[in-house]
Amino acid sequence: MFQPPSPEPIRFAYWVPNVSGGLVISRIPQRTSWDAAYNRRLAQIAEEAGFDYALTQIRFTAGYGAEYQHESVAFSHALLAATTRLKVIAALLPGPWNPTLAAKQIATISQLSEGRIAINVVSGWFSGEFRAIGEPWLDHDERYRRSEEFIRALRGIWTQDDFTFRGDFYRYANYTLKPKPAEPQPEIFQGGSSRAARDMAARVSDWYFTNGNTPEGIRAQVEDVRAKAAANARRVRIGVNAFVIARDTEAEARAVLQEIIDHADPEAVKAFGHEVKNAGRASPEGEGNWAKSSFEDLVQYNDGFKTNLIGTPDQIAERIVALKEVGVDLALLAFLHFQEEVQYFGEQVIPRVRALEAVRDAAAARPAAA
Repeated sequence: MFQPPSPEPIRFAYWVPNVSGGLVISRIPQRTSWDAAYNRRLAQIAEEAGFDYALTQIRFTAGYGAEYQHESVAFSHALLAATTRLKVIAALLPGPWNPTLAAKQIATISQLSEGRIAINVVSGWFSGEFRAIGEPWLDHDERYRRSEEFIRALRGIWTQDDFTFRGDFYRYANYTLKPKPAEPQPEIFQGGSSRAARDMAARVSDWYFTNGNTPEGIRAQVEDVRAKAAANARRVRIGVNAFVIARDTEAEARAVLQEIIDHADPEAVKAFGHEVKNAGRASPEGEGNWAKSSFEDLVQYNDGFKTNLIGTPDQIAERIVALKEVGVDLALLAFLHFQEEVQYFGEQVIPRVRALEAVRDAAAARPAAA
C-alpha cells in the first residue's frame, strides 16, 4: 500500500566514529579519528551543518578493523555536553544491558541534556562477541523477542510508577524510577531487515533503520513496516544507511569509491561477511540485512554504497529526495574524512535538498488550491 512521503523535511544523522577504523573495512588513509576530542568537534560541526542526530556505535570486542572502541552511552553524554541542539542516539545491546540499568542511565542523561538522548536497540548479529563476554547467544527470533521485551520494559519504567511486568526475559514488581526522562520521551530506534525485525518495529519502536539500498529496494520494506504499524495504530518512521562521497565532479567521487574498495582488507571483509550472512541465514526466512551483499558492498558495514549517495552535490540531493519519495524520513550517513566532509555536506548538499523539497511541496499544494 503506497503512502505519500512525509511533508516534514528529511532528517540527517551521522554515524559517530567512536570505534577505530572509520566506517569502512579498508586500509585507505583516513583523517577520521575515534578519539574524544575529534568527536566532540565533529558533533559541533554536524550541528552547525544541519544534522539532527548522531548515532554512537556499540562494540565489546575488536574486529574488522575496529581495534579500539569507546562505550556508547558514556560517549553519547560527552557529545551532548559539547552541543546544544544535536540529538545523540546511544546504541544498547540487550544482554550486556538490562532495562533497569539502561532506563536509569538514559533517564539521567535525558535530564542533563534536556531531552536530547535517544537509543538504538541492537538485537545482535555477532555470536563471537556474545561468547567472548560470556553472554548467551539466542536464536534469531528469540533475540528480537528479547529486544521487544527490553523496549516494553523501558517504556514502562519511563512512564509509570509502580511498574509491573512479567515477561520471559525481564520481570518487574511495583518498580518506580525517579526522576524519569525529560519530555519528550527518548525516541527508540532499531534496525534489521528480517520479518522479526520489521514486526518488532511495527509494535514497539519509533524508528526503523534499514541497510543501504536503492529506492526501489527500500520501498517494499517501508510499505511493510508502515502497514504493520498502522494495524497496531502506530506510526514508525524510516531511516536508511548511506555512505556519502560528495565531490565537485562525479568522476572524482567514483575514484574515491574505487580507492576505498581497492584498499579493502580482504580477510576482514570476508570474515565480516561470513558472520553477518550466518546471522541472516539463522532467521526463519533465511535472509537478513546482508543476504544479497557483494564483497564490494561489505566493505561498508551497512551496505552504504548501495544507496548511491556518490557524486556531485546536485546528484546526491536528487537521490536523497528520491529516497524521501518512497517513504524515507531520515538518512543515516557515513563519510571517509568525517569532519571536513560533514561540513561540505552541510554547505553543499543540505541546502540543495531543502530547495528540492520546497519545489515538490509547492507542486503538491497547487492542485489542492485550484
